[in-house]
Amino acid sequence: MASLKEIKGRIGSVEGTLKITSAMKLVASAKLHKAQMAIESMLPYDRQLHKIMVSLLSGETKVTTPLCHPHGEVKRVAIVTIASNSSLCGGYNSNSLRQTTALLHEYAAAGLTDDAIDCYVIGRKLSQSLGKLRGFNLIRDYVEKGDNPAFATAQELANRLMDDYLKGRIDCVELQYMHFKNTASQIPTREVFLPVQLEAPKAGEFTSAGYIIEPTPEDVLNTLIPDALCMKIYTIMLDAQAAEHAARTVAMQTATDNANELLDELRILYNKGRQAAITAELLDIVGGSMQ
Repeated sequence: MASLKEIKGRIGSVEGTLKITSAMKLVASAKLHKAQMAIESMLPYDRQLHKIMVSLLSGETKVTTPLCHPHGEVKRVAIVTIASNSSLCGGYNSNSLRQTTALLHEYAAAGLTDDAIDCYVIGRKLSQSLGKLRGFNLIRDYVEKGDNPAFATAQELANRLMDDYLKGRIDCVELQYMHFKNTASQIPTREVFLPVQLEAPKAGEFTSAGYIIEPTPEDVLNTLIPDALCMKIYTIMLDAQAAEHAARTVAMQTATDNANELLDELRILYNKGRQAAITAELLDIVGGSMQ
């Protein structure tokens, strides 16, 4: 059995850790609330933009933008993947790395060589982990923007991807990130960014029939699609950030609960040891007085 001094030292150490995990949980919870507000304020615009684009397909509009036209055989791809800049967020980073690695292996198994897979990374942890792997080109990492998603960064990245696609340097762009479902659930998500995939509206949904569109539906659609793609990158950056804060909140809550349980066990052990020491002293006193 450990001495009372050792147990008391462990209690002090656990109490210090408990203060840290409790503070980190409060900070992560506040950041999560802020990230949720950012997503909720942006979603109505994003949904309405998508609704307008889909409605333009309801008539006789022919989508003429090259961003919607597949290149045929996929010979070169670009992958945009997102994780966090810091750790202590449970399995968030490891799950993102696992999904990214699986995606890279999938393209490698399809016959694409190392120089045919371009990777854009947002987040220091993922950039460091992927830097140890082979099988792709790390074109750029956006480590400095991992903690503070900005529309300017999303616009820059989206414009670069669109330019590469239009010039034929890449044939497909995929997005890989952790989707925020709720505080306890972050879902690995994979989406095709380019070529743009727009589905015709279902029966009974709002359509553009009866509306006068100027200058033409084609021109409007060709203008909206690049804006929508920029918005898409920004949306997944906010979504991934919310998922990160949710994962960290849960991880710090779990660590706090474990620290409280360990603290209770150590206090019980300390009290038992202290009681045994007092009993031994009383026995010595009683034994000495009887002699």
